[in-house]
Amino acid sequence: MPEPLKFSRRLAVLPLFLLMAGCDMVVMSPSGDIAAQQRDLIVISTILMLLIIVPVVFLTLFFAWRYRRSNTSATYDPEWHHSTALEVVIWSAPLAIIIALGAITWISTHKLDPYRPLDRLDAERAIPADAKPLTVEVVALDWKWLFFYPELGVATVNELAAPVDVPIHFKITASSVMNSFYIPALAGQIYAMPGMETKLHAVINKQGEYEGFSANYSGDGFSHMRFKFHGLDRQGFEEWVSRVKTQGTALNRDTYLKLEKPSQREPVRYFARVEDGLYTAILNLCVTPGKMCMQQMMHIDMMGGAGKESAGNREKLEYDNRHSLAEGAPAATQPATGTPARSQQEPQGTGGGEQPMQHPMPGMGAHQGHSMPGMNHESDHENDPAPAQLNH
Repeated sequence: MPEPLKFSRRLAVLPLFLLMAGCDMVVMSPSGDIAAQQRDLIVISTILMLLIIVPVVFLTLFFAWRYRRSNTSATYDPEWHHSTALEVVIWSAPLAIIIALGAITWISTHKLDPYRPLDRLDAERAIPADAKPLTVEVVALDWKWLFFYPELGVATVNELAAPVDVPIHFKITASSVMNSFYIPALAGQIYAMPGMETKLHAVINKQGEYEGFSANYSGDGFSHMRFKFHGLDRQGFEEWVSRVKTQGTALNRDTYLKLEKPSQREPVRYFARVEDGLYTAILNLCVTPGKMCMQQMMHIDMMGGAGKESAGNREKLEYDNRHSLAEGAPAATQPATGTPARSQQEPQGTGGGEQPMQHPMPGMGAHQGHSMPGMNHESDHENDPAPAQLNH
């Protein structure tokens, strides 16, 4: 082959190495102990599987070469049909690996249960007896993240911070559609669902700025639903809290109802004061005045149900028509035809053979927003924007 052609072929491979250099290997090089243990599971599982895959690939190539037609010295035995020793090797090796993987899976499933409090800071340090976890309440909004620090009385939007080597106890929920809370450097992803609370225990072991995002598609602004997680020393964390209290405003129910409306590329916001019980109201889908909290309904069910007042309770428990009155509010999903949901306009290119739905099902308000639990916005502040704050 001519030398110029060989050189050009070698140059063609260089862009592949450049693409590989741009890969973010945070999952394989995390900064939190839980993520590190999950990384170890990936490595161990891969090695165990390679113990079978590599010999099989090698023997496949070896047999193809060894018993090729042109190799007349290879033994040809068309009557061969069984070897006990070979059967033992073929079945015992995979069985041993499956047993090992099963044992590792069973142990790690319990040890790395996100609901299980931590028992160590890292592989070499146990949790001090006097250590107090930092509680963070997480709310997935459209399309932004709201973080409450109940012990500190502050809240933030799209920014999270925690001190190094301090256990973190996350309580996670959502305002409307399902999302997934994920900081690759800290721990695995945990779903955020409306009306439900999931939990995650984790710890960050190195100072730094890490990426957090939603790992579950949730509509128009999903790709920009990201935040920064700051791992700080104790002094740095205290300074961060002081900055939040100095620059922040108040977060009450009215402010939250404006904040929860769908928006994209939301800037970082600080709230120095938080109304008592706001997170509990978000979790129970009763921030909007007049709505019954889910825990109240569950208490009624536990007591055997209500009487004649059940009809009145039904209206208080309708959450599926949130944002239905807000004109032009971005939707979590958009039909491919561009025609709003339940519109009487016939979509283009669909055949035109069916009549549009004239009457929605009872209890389902016609809307262009989310179909997951949410709240009505019928107050005088329906279309007011969220209060402006500093961009950080």
